[in-house]
Amino acid sequence: MTLFPEIVTHPMALGLWAVFGYLLGSVPFGLVMARLFGLGNLRDIGSGNIGATNVLRTGNKLAAFLTLILDSGKGAIAVFVARSMAAEDAVQLAALAAFLGHCFPIYIGFNGGKGVATFLGVLLAISFPVGLAACGTWLVTALITRISSLSALVAAATSALWSYGLGLSQIAGLCLGLAVLIFYRHHANIARIFAGTEPRIGKK
Repeated sequence: MTLFPEIVTHPMALGLWAVFGYLLGSVPFGLVMARLFGLGNLRDIGSGNIGATNVLRTGNKLAAFLTLILDSGKGAIAVFVARSMAAEDAVQLAALAAFLGHCFPIYIGFNGGKGVATFLGVLLAISFPVGLAACGTWLVTALITRISSLSALVAAATSALWSYGLGLSQIAGLCLGLAVLIFYRHHANIARIFAGTEPRIGKK
């Protein structure tokens, strides 16, 4: 079994797909929703993150839901568009680039979110069974712990195992790469989890 798809796309085309995914992933929907709903500057609220969890801390559940859908949607769209026009190597590169765009968006000084919604959107689009398993892992962990960041870490850490278990090892490398990036983006959360000070879901 292989961790990655076969490289068959021309390097220049791969570069274009990477740029497409990155620019799409860079759209900061959390900031857009906060502006539309008059919620203030997300950088001054809660963790200062631009993702759905921090939008939820404003108390506006609709804005948080829309942020979740749009942030996951941009990862899924990157996959669907690439898959309709290119081979699987380009699809996975566009997916990775969309995730990186969310975390390090060019539009707002490369200071973006932590990528959980985009990660789940990517997995659901690349392989619905693996994505569904990751979402289920997040949900079960969240119901038990009420800690969004811990739920994301567990979902990311187990995603490659799910891909193997479901016979989809060709996306395991992407899952591993995304998991490493999610752990990196959550380093402060990890410290707070061990310190017992990480905020619970629903806390403003």
